[in-house]
Amino acid sequence: MPAARREGGRPPWRVRIDTGGTFTDGWALDPDGREKRCKILSSGVVRTTVSALPGDGWLEVAADLGAAENVLDGFLAPDGRAVTGWMPGARRVRLEGDYAVGDMLELGTGEEAPVVAARLLTATRLGERFPPMEFRVATTRGTNALLEGTGAAGVLFVTEGFEDLLRIRDQRRPDLFALRQDRPDPVFARVVGVRERIAPDGAVLRELDEAKLAADLAGLALAGGEVAAVALLNSYANPAHERRVAEMLERAGVRHVSPSQDLTPAMRLLPRAETAVANAYLAPIMDGFVRGVEDPLGGGPVSLMTSAGALKPSGNYRPVDSLLSGPAGGVVGAQAAGRAAGWRGVLSFDMGGTSTDVARIGDRPRLRYEQQIGPVRVLVPAVRMETVAAGGGSICQWRHGGLEVGPESAGADPGPACYGRGGPLTVTDVNLLLGCMDPSRAGIPLDPGASRAALAGLKESLRAAGAEAADDERLLEGLRAIAVERMADAIRKVSLREGYDPSDYGLVAFGGAGPQHACAVAEKLAVRDILVPSDAGLLSAWGLDRSGREEIVERLVLAPLEELSGRLDGLLAEMEAEALAALGAAGVVARSLFEMRLAGQDSTLELEFAARVEGAMLADGFRAEYEKLYGYAPPAGRAVEVVAVRVVGAERAEPVEAESFGAWSPPAAARVLRQDVFRTCVIEPGWSVAEGERGSLWLRREGAARESAGWSEAVEAELFRCRFENVVEEMGELLRRTAISTNVKERLDFSCALLDARGRLVVNAPHIPVHLGALGECVRKVSDGREWKPGDTVVVNHPAFGGSHLPDITVISPVFFGDGRLVAFVANRAHHAELGGRTPGSMPATASSLGEEGVVIPPLLLVDGGTDHVAEIEALLRGGPFPSRAVDDNLADLAAQTAANRHGVKAVRDLCRPAGCEAVTRNMEALFARAASAMAATLATRPDGRWTGDDAMDDGTPVRVTVTAGRHGLTVDFAGSGAVHPGNLNATPAIVRSAVLYVMRVWTEDDLPLNEGLLEGVEIRLPAGILNPEFAADPAACPAVVGGNVETSQRVVDVLLDALGLQANSQGTMNNFLFGTERFGFYETLGGGSGAGPGWDGMSGTHVHMSNTAVTDPEILEWRYPVRVREFSLRRGSGGAGKWRGGDGLRREIEFLEPMTVSFLTQRRVRGPHGAEGGADGAPGAQVLIRADGRAEPLAPITSFEVRPGERIRIDTPGGGGWGA
Repeated sequence: MPAARREGGRPPWRVRIDTGGTFTDGWALDPDGREKRCKILSSGVVRTTVSALPGDGWLEVAADLGAAENVLDGFLAPDGRAVTGWMPGARRVRLEGDYAVGDMLELGTGEEAPVVAARLLTATRLGERFPPMEFRVATTRGTNALLEGTGAAGVLFVTEGFEDLLRIRDQRRPDLFALRQDRPDPVFARVVGVRERIAPDGAVLRELDEAKLAADLAGLALAGGEVAAVALLNSYANPAHERRVAEMLERAGVRHVSPSQDLTPAMRLLPRAETAVANAYLAPIMDGFVRGVEDPLGGGPVSLMTSAGALKPSGNYRPVDSLLSGPAGGVVGAQAAGRAAGWRGVLSFDMGGTSTDVARIGDRPRLRYEQQIGPVRVLVPAVRMETVAAGGGSICQWRHGGLEVGPESAGADPGPACYGRGGPLTVTDVNLLLGCMDPSRAGIPLDPGASRAALAGLKESLRAAGAEAADDERLLEGLRAIAVERMADAIRKVSLREGYDPSDYGLVAFGGAGPQHACAVAEKLAVRDILVPSDAGLLSAWGLDRSGREEIVERLVLAPLEELSGRLDGLLAEMEAEALAALGAAGVVARSLFEMRLAGQDSTLELEFAARVEGAMLADGFRAEYEKLYGYAPPAGRAVEVVAVRVVGAERAEPVEAESFGAWSPPAAARVLRQDVFRTCVIEPGWSVAEGERGSLWLRREGAARESAGWSEAVEAELFRCRFENVVEEMGELLRRTAISTNVKERLDFSCALLDARGRLVVNAPHIPVHLGALGECVRKVSDGREWKPGDTVVVNHPAFGGSHLPDITVISPVFFGDGRLVAFVANRAHHAELGGRTPGSMPATASSLGEEGVVIPPLLLVDGGTDHVAEIEALLRGGPFPSRAVDDNLADLAAQTAANRHGVKAVRDLCRPAGCEAVTRNMEALFARAASAMAATLATRPDGRWTGDDAMDDGTPVRVTVTAGRHGLTVDFAGSGAVHPGNLNATPAIVRSAVLYVMRVWTEDDLPLNEGLLEGVEIRLPAGILNPEFAADPAACPAVVGGNVETSQRVVDVLLDALGLQANSQGTMNNFLFGTERFGFYETLGGGSGAGPGWDGMSGTHVHMSNTAVTDPEILEWRYPVRVREFSLRRGSGGAGKWRGGDGLRREIEFLEPMTVSFLTQRRVRGPHGAEGGADGAPGAQVLIRADGRAEPLAPITSFEVRPGERIRIDTPGGGGWGA
């Protein structure tokens, strides 16, 4: 935006400050057009070291602390003594005190860091008035407060019955393979239930009970310093109650009130409530920060950067707008730098001390509207970025039998080893020892000797573990390569995984460490152009100068496109007028954004238009974007919905001035270091450089990337672990993105895996444990007697072939390479929402045979040598006694599963090309060996012995295990378990193997992929019966299994953990709940209490062990289905007592608004989960049908029945067992 003019036509100073967690970067343009720069600590302190003692109170220092003479006068040292002189040319500061050479010197004014930076940039001494300035600032102050828990914990006002919503969240546990779970506490101190109710259409079902609210407020004794958040169910449809509650709070003296609808109109109570709570929590901190900046500046205009990469005046700024403002400034700066060089597409690469942020930028930075920041999710627009825990401070160590780089960071204190404060070996130390930075120009003292000592310690760890301890340079290069692998994967996530090729973009590298790794990262991605701006170390601050003010006006629409088309013009005109009114005369309508989806889906696509659009343009645009992203056209006849419309108004942008570049240098023959105060750039061999007139470096590589040197075994193993994990994560992301089913897209009920040529599980994407261990068994069963050939893909759900229950459909593809050698398999398993059976949802509670549960698919070729056989699969889905009710959805999800496998096959082949099949198979074996070694180490901590676990299903069917440890390994024997179950609680050997593998993984406590190396030396004995039923050729003669997958699997885990003495019983059920009609079906599983263990309480309201799916948000549930959620809360006191308490279960109460069929498939209703070591049992679960007249009828654990309008179901899930008396 053009700078405002002052008296005499001279423009004001343009001052841009980015206050990060550790450093504050400053960039300014003075009235004569000269650029100024500075970097200080975000505490508002300038730091340097004493380099000489010239005498007479003068200290010579290592860094240039300010451009103007005596600008530091009045700055204070920690002991309170003031600076009385500064000579910038000689780098001398006058300060009385007893100092020695090498002492750290910190000087500050007590002002906020942006003010101190402005003093240094404008040479304004303490006591002097600042010159006219146009001031812009970005800050992570709010982000730091969230991460460190230093905000103002206030009061949450939420619809009665949902007081525990922010404690339960979406019920998923944060760590799939940890017995001890720690869910972050909500950032509020108290919660008040508000008696009121609004329907999804905005109708008032129950008026706001103001008398109760007034009494609650009186009981809280609110003071003026309180903060409050208000989030009421369905307020997106009618915010009247929220606004009235806010009025009453303000009248009661609450200083900061954050109603959720004032922050976002989005549907979904949970993240909207979290947004409101976060805004209230941060309000005092951000208000104090803004005042602390504005007041010393004399009241001049201050604009603040938002997470969306736009500016807002301080008066309109909301605390939650700030959370990603610094990184957003970097993305804007990267785009501007790329545009100046003539680039259209940019990949921004911002590597700092603890993490790396990357973004893909086309015409402009893309936005997303939901972010996870520390303990909360917030619904605010933000530049779409991917963050990976790999930065200069990432720790390099030998752990869990392998080399690791990150995710742990040394932070600012102690920092890397070279800081001299006893820190560990980090990526910064690696770069220092490789000559990728010059310690004499680092600005702070660096000690290479300390780095070498830390490296020696790592090599000693390698030797002690019997691993190859390579020579120093080879090991250092390997550690650097591991870090590069992680960063390249982050860029893949914002490009390849969204259908874009990174080689079509240029890489703009910035941040403290980005330019050091840019060439290596670019080579991994086949990117040939890199730009390193002259202000690479300050680009987020410079990006503020390239930003402009924007206003985003948003409307939640939730209407079919056909219906919206008739009123689209009027809606857009209304929104455009609102945006322009907020911007004033300088504003223009920049673009309109349409969030759209297929009817019945939750995931959306965003379409952008520069001008007014018509309905036909939206339909065509959606079809094209859908096909581009998913690889196939949207299903015919499926309605398209418009979820939300956003109109973006912006100030007229100042054009980017082109930067011209000189001639190209010859390609570098060896690594070259280019370092100055604000940029450290490493130019790798083969890269040419052209220098820009403003100091930017344009790097280009012609030809193929360098072949990597032969790594040590330890380095190679970690590199391939990263690559294998990347394969399955990309498969999972593609499957999630392209599937139709809500079970896949939203509940994430799917899993992807890479297996070796023998069908052994190598790595998995961390999805659903009950799937993962079964995939190896499934691939081996399907492969038995089969002649695989390139281009084959097999589909199966039959339990006799390693399936679980029928809705879980598995797709398997072999990977061949070179001369037809079978190298590996890729496989995925996804839960289809409907696959036939006696009841909608394909989980009939009362089924007694497999045929009654749905369509049975034996191993069939879905693709035969590249030719698809979809017609045969479709005929199977439509035929039989209980055909699928949603064949089109089944076929769409199978297409997504096939596409995921196709991607996995290509990715594994790509790994084989440079490295060879031998390297791929060798490193698969290395992962197996690493897991086997971890398991052996775990067994070595326990003396040989024999331990038993014994429990029963609710009908008395026993589940027993005897675990025997001896010199030959571990025997897991399920003798004594029940006979084949007459109902549906039969588990297959694949499910039991999954449960055993899961327990071995959590027992090791190592950060390992879940692979079958953990079962080396483990013998599983399965007598015929409930855990090993026999399957006949006719599905009608086969035992039913749906409950075995979801219920018996949980009991198998509990008896194993009980036998090993690792944890008290957890809830031991998935609390399967289904309702529907022939028109629709709904299925969800519910969390409960996890068991306590030695040294920890169980977690409340969470999924445990073999499941980890998200619960449906109450607003989504009510909007999509004819039901009303009356309560979703913790069942307090249901966890077993003990020295360590079991976690509490959940209560969910739902009212039905039309007739439908309801089914339950649950356990732990007769007896609660067992306590351990004297701890009490958890409370058993229960479900009750509440008739319209209020009569309550207890329900069986497994049942199916009809309900009428006005009737309700109340589900109480079990608590976890306690530990210790």
